[in-house]
Amino acid sequence: MVSNSGRGKNTGSYRSEERARLAGAVWLAACLMLLGSFSARAAGPATVTFTLDFPGSQPDHYAISVQSDGHAHYECSAKISPDSEDREAYQTEFNFSDATRARVFDLAAQAHYFAGKVDSRNHKLAFTGAKKLAYRDDQRNFTADYNFSSVGAVQQLTSLFQNVAATLEFGRRLVYYHRYQKLALDDELKQMQDQAEHGNLAELQAVKPILQEIFDDPSVINVVRARARQIMEMGNRAATGR
Repeated sequence: MVSNSGRGKNTGSYRSEERARLAGAVWLAACLMLLGSFSARAAGPATVTFTLDFPGSQPDHYAISVQSDGHAHYECSAKISPDSEDREAYQTEFNFSDATRARVFDLAAQAHYFAGKVDSRNHKLAFTGAKKLAYRDDQRNFTADYNFSSVGAVQQLTSLFQNVAATLEFGRRLVYYHRYQKLALDDELKQMQDQAEHGNLAELQAVKPILQEIFDDPSVINVVRARARQIMEMGNRAATGR
């Protein structure tokens, strides 16, 4: 009679090997998923940056960076106020509205992320400042310098960023006037409201904190507080598309 003991041992050994292989495959899959998770976390947001350097203008240097999650940073070098020769390096953080953030990155894509020809190279055009657009993400890192561009998407981005910078410059001056020169607030807010009504400002919500401070300050005259509230309401309507 033939014994089955050897066959049983072989079957048990085979099953043990199968379990080991299965456990190894599960462990490898888990490691790959974890690695993918770490990679996704490590991947930073895409960023579009606009920089303008224009000696003699006010400010003569500024830069705005906006990430694909909407977080933005503004910095400039400027006089603390138009009637002063004292200068400051100013920085602030804010968030773009969803609509404007989406528009920025859509226009960047239309402009091929600034990888191609951007400057018109028309030397007969007046100098309006040394401009730079940059795009950076995990796959791309492009920068383009220009004075004037004939690329439609670049023109729209330039206008948009300049309007945002104009808003932030009003905010910067309002901070100074509210702290040191409250009598200048009325004229500054009148100019701001006029520029907003003519479509020359963008992302008014970026300066809402200082407008709110002015509105909440009982030491500021009522007409100025009312104007600050009106501009905040304009910003709220623009942010909601109404």
